[in-house]
Amino acid sequence: MIRVLLVDDQALIRMGFRLLLSSTDDLEVVGEAQDGKSAVDQVAALHPDVVLMDVRMPGVNGIDATARIVKDHPATRVLVLTTFDLDEYAFAALRAGASGFLLKDAAPAELAAAVRTVASGDAVVSARITRRMLELFADHLPATDQAPDPDAPHPRLSSLTPRETEVLREVADGLSNAEIAQHLVLSEATVKTHVGRILAKLGVRDRVQAVVVAYETGLVRAGA
Repeated sequence: MIRVLLVDDQALIRMGFRLLLSSTDDLEVVGEAQDGKSAVDQVAALHPDVVLMDVRMPGVNGIDATARIVKDHPATRVLVLTTFDLDEYAFAALRAGASGFLLKDAAPAELAAAVRTVASGDAVVSARITRRMLELFADHLPATDQAPDPDAPHPRLSSLTPRETEVLREVADGLSNAEIAQHLVLSEATVKTHVGRILAKLGVRDRVQAVVVAYETGLVRAGA
């Protein structure tokens, strides 16, 4: 059973999500919170598998709450809820450690599938969408005057092999494992292995965070 915490300052929205999730056999709503501070407290008390987190809330917002939850409770995944598909707040929440974002008007089946995906350790935001968000909000990222020297990689990327660096570029470009396999003439299983090693070496939890690292280190550049 996947344990879910609902966080939104609007009671009607929380009620709607509770009804939707409670209609499934493998999802259980274990609590609700109306702001970020309460969300952090509830995670500490209830240890949910997934937090459905609104980002625009009074007081402690969803971004700050996400950062604290990810830091203090790494086993709990955060799925951001947003009204807009390119929301600056949602982008900031991804950088804070959220495993993806979902529109509030998503279909019930999509909501349930997203919770299951995040609970399994994967991200529900495709790298392609993440790239669009990064490009839109490129001013948030460290400036890079020139492309990084492949012979002098950013310290955070120094542990990656040349092939892993190549695969990370493909991930940041929005390609799926199957597309990367076709492009680099590898098996999909090999690509999956490379991606797993990349995540482990970078110390990130999913592809979304790996894409953020690729941009922040200058491996790829917004608009390039």
